[in-house]
Amino acid sequence: MKATLQTIADELGVSRSTVSNAYSRPDQLSPELRERILETAQRLGYAGPNPTARSLRRGRAGALGVLFTGNLSHAFNDPYAVQFLTGLASAAEQRQTSLLLVPLSLDDPEADAAALNDAAVDGFCVYCASGFRGSLDIIHRRGLPVVTTENPAEAGPESLVVSIDERGATRAVGDHVLGFGHRRLAVLSDYVLTERYTGPVSVADPEQLQYYISRERICGVKDALVAAGGSWSDVLVLNAEANSRTAGAAAAAYALDRAERATAIVAGTDVLALGVLDALATRGLRPGRDVSVTGFDDIPEAAEAGLTTVRQPSTDKGRIAGELLLDSPEDPARRHVVLPTSLVVRASTGPVQP
Repeated sequence: MKATLQTIADELGVSRSTVSNAYSRPDQLSPELRERILETAQRLGYAGPNPTARSLRRGRAGALGVLFTGNLSHAFNDPYAVQFLTGLASAAEQRQTSLLLVPLSLDDPEADAAALNDAAVDGFCVYCASGFRGSLDIIHRRGLPVVTTENPAEAGPESLVVSIDERGATRAVGDHVLGFGHRRLAVLSDYVLTERYTGPVSVADPEQLQYYISRERICGVKDALVAAGGSWSDVLVLNAEANSRTAGAAAAAYALDRAERATAIVAGTDVLALGVLDALATRGLRPGRDVSVTGFDDIPEAAEAGLTTVRQPSTDKGRIAGELLLDSPEDPARRHVVLPTSLVVRASTGPVQP
């Protein structure tokens, strides 16, 4: 039979609360009595009180749930994710709080609901989970606070938001590329589609795309093109099945191997853009001369590769998200933080060649 607090109490002839105090309130017992209780517990194979039950009694779990779409490995392999989670962890550590990663599939609502309901956390941070409306409803029913780095409109007025101007940032990228005379453009992103697929997709109106970040970044390029008198119908839109260099290189092939090769490829992330640079190298093409390439995020590898990109404060974004969640301000104006971005021009972009 599995040992319990009552088993230990009966063995020693003390109350159940006395045994509990040995774990949760040791200052209430003499050192000798506490030592006797712990020795008896070890002998009988009792590991200690259930941590979930203990957190309920304390009124806090001591953890923040981090929601994101995709495989768990994404949180450790993606450089932007690592920077964001580093900032979030720094805020949590200062308040003796841990992180619980909660990956969502978004194609299995029952499994996602179970994960959200079972998570023993004090609040949730939506790191990268577009279309998380159903998840937000569950979080609100649990009465837990939530901070999002996703769509502010979707989050609702009660949520905390840390965001950037996604659309304005890629509008600046579009202006930069178009200013060099490029008109045969390809736009590359993951999550253009809901299914895993690498290749060209028909996007008559990017405003209708489901995923917020992909939609806003692609719309920024369209805004720049329209302002320059160009036609969106002439743009080649490419979907990558994952945010990886391999997927980025595979998708870039559709822009590089066609009869009228794209002269500029605007990628939605630096990781995808690095894949485009790989594809150029295998074809003997030079970035910034034969084909201009841009990314987004300014991860460390971007500078090493000479990649023109959008710099966003990834670590600060995570840190501020954690601070808002753990110490929610009452002032509505301080509940939505918009962080600055900047265009970093490097050698991967240049004038279109005649």
